[in-house]
Amino acid sequence: MIIKLERIEVQSRKDMEMIDITDEIERVVAESGARNGVVLALTCHTSSGLLVTEGIECLERDVLAHLERLAPKDPPKGAGFGYWHNRYLDFDGRLGFNAGDHLKSILGGVNCFFPIEDGKVVRGSRQRVYFLEFDGPLARTAMVQVIGQA
Repeated sequence: MIIKLERIEVQSRKDMEMIDITDEIERVVAESGARNGVVLALTCHTSSGLLVTEGIECLERDVLAHLERLAPKDPPKGAGFGYWHNRYLDFDGRLGFNAGDHLKSILGGVNCFFPIEDGKVVRGSRQRVYFLEFDGPLARTAMVQVIGQA
């Protein structure tokens, strides 16, 4: 049985962006020596996400635009709602200001998994794995866990 956990460091450059980490996940699987099994990827942060979708730039823009529409950084004036999180957080002494970013993470998802067959990640021909940044630019970490047999 092979069990390997690797941390992938991701550096975002924008407030919101999608960063393709498919090649990194495939590298971890190849280096693990697992011939058959599963690979799981997850973000270590509550204002980021992981998403599997087609790897084209226009779709990347659509994903980010629609998530921003569903969970805006700042609710529109007169919208009749606000974010309870955007306040002084007395339990840890910090200022909560990014509720919309946390909500985007919930909507987009924080993990994905794929089967491994004959040493390769099994995914659709157009599927790519994206790290989604909602609160950048920041240095971030994604975990990739391989569980399988040689």
